[in-house]
Amino acid sequence: MGVTGMNHAVLYVRDARRTADFYRETLDFRVIIEDPGGRYSFLRAPDSGNHHDLGLFTIGSGAGDSQAGQRTVGLYHIAWEVRTLAELAAAQERLAAAGALVGASDHGASKSLYAKDPDGLEFEVMWLVPSEHWGAEEHEAIIRPLDLAAERRRYAEQAEGAAE
Repeated sequence: MGVTGMNHAVLYVRDARRTADFYRETLDFRVIIEDPGGRYSFLRAPDSGNHHDLGLFTIGSGAGDSQAGQRTVGLYHIAWEVRTLAELAAAQERLAAAGALVGASDHGASKSLYAKDPDGLEFEVMWLVPSEHWGAEEHEAIIRPLDLAAERRRYAEQAEGAAE
C-alpha cells in the first residue's frame, strides 16, 4: 500500500464562514470554494500543493461542544506544519493576538503550538526538527515547555525543518 501522508481534514463547525475567517486571519489559509449560503468552505494552506487542506461544514449555532477525549472517542487535534521556526514564531504571535493560543510544547523532534478555533476544536502548528538532530528523541514521547527564542538560536543555521 502506498499511503504518502494525510491530504486534508474535514470538520463540522457551528459556522463555516466564521471558522474560515479565523483560519484566514491566523494562518493565512485561502478560501478555495465557499457555499454562498454558508453551508461549507474549503480552504488551502498558504504553501500547500493540495486542492484543499481543510473542509468546513456548518451544522448550526445550537451544536454542542465536542466531547472527544472527555466523554466520547474522537479526534484530538490536527497538526499544521510550518517550514521554519520564524514561521512558527509568527503563528504564535497571530494565534495569541486572536486569543486562540492555549499551549506550547517541545516534543524533541518537533516544536509545537496548540490553539483552539472558534468552536473550541484544538489544533497544532508545528515545526519538524531536521531528522539528523532527532537522535534518541525519535523514539521518545517528550513533552517539555517550549522556549521558542532558544530554539530559534539553537537552529539558526537550519533555514528549514525536516519536511522540506
